[in-house]
Amino acid sequence: MSKVCDICGKKPLVGYNVSHAHNKTKKRWYPNLQSVKCVKDGQTVKIKACTSCIKSGLVEKPVKKTFQAS
Repeated sequence: MSKVCDICGKKPLVGYNVSHAHNKTKKRWYPNLQSVKCVKDGQTVKIKACTSCIKSGLVEKPVKKTFQAS
């Protein structure tokens, strides 16, 4: 399972946790990815998008079907 945004390509960042005694341990910071339905080429597909892409409107969400009673 990849932790990459399908829209902007945001990936995990790599660095160190540094303690007060200056001990270093490897750490990864993951992007905040959400599984969301989106419209691509007229089809509704599920993608993984980071929250900044969702909030900025780069993800086009499908129109919900409503039930109309006669």
